[in-house]
Amino acid sequence: MKRIGLFGGTFDPPHNGHIHIAQAFADELKLDSVIFIPAGDPYHKQVATRTTAAQRLAMVEQTIVVDERFSVSDCDVARNGPTYTIDTVSLFRQVFAQAQLWWLLGMDSLLQLPDWHRYRALLQSVNLAIAQRGGQGLAALPVALQQWLPDALAKNLTTPDGNDGGRAVLLQASFLPVSSTDIRVQWSMGNHDDVPASVAEYIDREHLYQA
Repeated sequence: MKRIGLFGGTFDPPHNGHIHIAQAFADELKLDSVIFIPAGDPYHKQVATRTTAAQRLAMVEQTIVVDERFSVSDCDVARNGPTYTIDTVSLFRQVFAQAQLWWLLGMDSLLQLPDWHRYRALLQSVNLAIAQRGGQGLAALPVALQQWLPDALAKNLTTPDGNDGGRAVLLQASFLPVSSTDIRVQWSMGNHDDVPASVAEYIDREHLYQA
């Protein structure tokens, strides 16, 4: 049975921290592939990106060449209107009906999960790989997840195989202390560290993140 990882994000821009956690995600769970899923253009003005979805997709395409297990999907970029994680997972469930699907998210996102659209359906549809980020821990776990998480961790141990969802694992690796926001600021100041060379070349060529 194939094991496929899904890694959604804005990727504005993609950076070495994304590569680090995606490789750890693949290594720890012995994934056959990790699919990067850049978010589409915001459908309401309250959320803004510095770049277009097409530009962010192009940067991710430059990023994934570092690991043969990596690929990219434009499913959220191509979708009109709001994009919800449950809809994205449902799409991949149709494409990879016999595979075990894992969604990568940070601890900060896990703590906000009960606010996500149809989060209960999401927990049943996909398995969650949780990586530490920002020093937040399980002590702040919402009440709505306090029974689910132990059950999901146990399911991964007792029934590790199967193409269903409902499993969880706490990754040993954590997100590096680098953010796309910081990189955009650094880039405007002339610091081009923390991004792959091919991405840096694209940013420079497209004149992105200028001061």
